[in-house]
Amino acid sequence: MIEFRNVSKIYKGVKALDDVSFTVGAGSVTGFLGPNGAGKSTAMRILVGLSRATAGSATLLGRPYAELACPGFHVGTLLDAGAQHPGRTGREILTLGAMMLGLPKSRVDEVLDLVGLTGRESGRTVSGYSLGMRQRLGVGHALLGRPKVLVLDEPVNGLDPQGIRWMRGLLHGLSDSGCSVLLSSHLLHEVEQVADHIVIIGRGRILTQGTVDELNRGQSLEQIFFELTANADRSTT
Repeated sequence: MIEFRNVSKIYKGVKALDDVSFTVGAGSVTGFLGPNGAGKSTAMRILVGLSRATAGSATLLGRPYAELACPGFHVGTLLDAGAQHPGRTGREILTLGAMMLGLPKSRVDEVLDLVGLTGRESGRTVSGYSLGMRQRLGVGHALLGRPKVLVLDEPVNGLDPQGIRWMRGLLHGLSDSGCSVLLSSHLLHEVEQVADHIVIIGRGRILTQGTVDELNRGQSLEQIFFELTANADRSTT
C-alpha cells in the first residue's frame, strides 16, 4: 500500500505540494491526475526517495522508501522512460537490472515476453527504440522483482492503440494479483478505464478524490477534471 500523509513541499518559497494526503490500497489502481505543474511528479519523487518532503510523510508498505530492504523486490518505478542508456539493448538493460536483484536470466526472458519486446526488438539498442518501446522497457524494468507496489508516471505516453490496450490489460492483471498501482496520466479516458480510485491535484493541493463511481455523478471524468482545475487556477489569480 501507498500512503501520503499531510505532505508539503516548498521550493524557494513556493509551495509545490500543500498538505497532500491519500492512500492506494492493495489490489487497486489509483489515477493521479492534474495539469502540468500541479505537483504529481514532485509527489512521486518524494514517494520513492528522490526528493525530500518539507513536511509530512510518504510511505510504501508502511515504510519510507529508503528504509525498505531490497526495494526492487517491493516497489517498481517508472518516472522517466527516456532515462535509459541509448547504447545498450533492451535485453542488456533488463539483464543488468536482474543481476542487481540477484535474479536468474530466465526472469529477463519472462519480462521481455510480458512487455512484448521479444525477438529482434530485445536485441536493438535503445537509441533505435520508439517512445512506446521505451515505455514497455521501462515497465518491464519496474516489474523485474515482482513488486507489490508500482509507481508509474505517464506509462501510456507514446503507446499506440494496441499498446494502450496491452497496458490496460496489464494493469488490470496486476491489481487482480494484489498489487498497489499509482498511475499518473494525461489520458483521462484511459485512466477512467483502469482506475478504481481517482485523485485530482491542482496547484499542489488535492482538489478531490474518491472512487470513479463516487466522482462521476452524471459527469465524465474529463468534465470533472476541467471544472476543478479551472476553479483552482481562478482561486490563485
